[in-house]
Amino acid sequence: MTISSLNAVTVENDAPYLTSSQYNAAGKFTNQKMVDEFSFSRLFRIVKRSLFEKKQNTAPDKLIPLESISDTQLEQLPSDKTSIIRLGHSTILLKLDKQFWLIDPVFSERASPFSFMGPKRFHQPPISINDLPEIDGVIISHNHYDHLDEYSIKQLANKVKHFIMPLGNSAQVIDWGINPDKVTELDWWQSIQIEGTKITATPAQHFSGRGISDRNKTLWSSWVIKSESSNLFFSGDTGYFDGFKEIGNQYGPFDLTMLETGAYDKDWSEVHMSPTESAQAHKDLKGKKLLPIHNGTFDLAFHSWTDPFEQMVEIANRDWIDLLTPKMGQVVTLNNDDSVDAARDLFWWR
Repeated sequence: MTISSLNAVTVENDAPYLTSSQYNAAGKFTNQKMVDEFSFSRLFRIVKRSLFEKKQNTAPDKLIPLESISDTQLEQLPSDKTSIIRLGHSTILLKLDKQFWLIDPVFSERASPFSFMGPKRFHQPPISINDLPEIDGVIISHNHYDHLDEYSIKQLANKVKHFIMPLGNSAQVIDWGINPDKVTELDWWQSIQIEGTKITATPAQHFSGRGISDRNKTLWSSWVIKSESSNLFFSGDTGYFDGFKEIGNQYGPFDLTMLETGAYDKDWSEVHMSPTESAQAHKDLKGKKLLPIHNGTFDLAFHSWTDPFEQMVEIANRDWIDLLTPKMGQVVTLNNDDSVDAARDLFWWR
């Protein structure tokens, strides 16, 4: 693969985005506040650390316990409740009453533009794309490789009714063969109603880019997902910022927050949250239950792969946070005490 092939598809006509308060005169999307971009000196420091800093326990030394799921099992889930299933990293399968939704589907072996190098999965997905039921909607948070996966989108093309994503991202999936009529772009604070489910794009503090020339040419987002039976929040990738309080005041309380808790580091603290910050975001959002995501599947930082879980357990015990740590593939059905209890205090990563 040549370097030029890593460049993402970009929209030549930026007129639809000129009314967005996140879009600037330079043709790039921005955060609510100024975030320090990765300067050459910072990138050099990160590369130097990658080459010489000793990493310990950044990947499991044995198989991660999974719960395999089948299409039959999924179809038998309650049609009047919300069920949540972690498939790995930030990939979430939802059954919202009678609808099936996927968030940030990544089924590839690597979170990388290459098939032969880059972060490799610790575990296989608990279900294959072929075995998934028909999907009412796919939600994409941003275009990084561990969230927007070419292989997965192409495989899902004929199985999904709607693709919902932040501004600027549609050109990429349309280039991969998705019917434009299936794709909806949203700016922050915009919503779309699909039968009984309302999807709202909300702010996040992050960045975008898949190559060397498309930095921040597409928007990133967190998401509010409100169905007849539940109110959910999905953070995507984000640093901690005041926007969580605004989202919580406007759309909370949330039955469940799915918050990024992994791949944090001192060198990129403005665009990824530490476990302490994830816990604070949960409080700001007025969340009832917290599901840490963005962990347990890929080695993307310098901390141990178990650190996000261990820190969150300690913080949750101290701050009385209702923490859920289900195994990959384990079904968690809200308003079902047995199902929720089964997702607490598992310590499966040990």
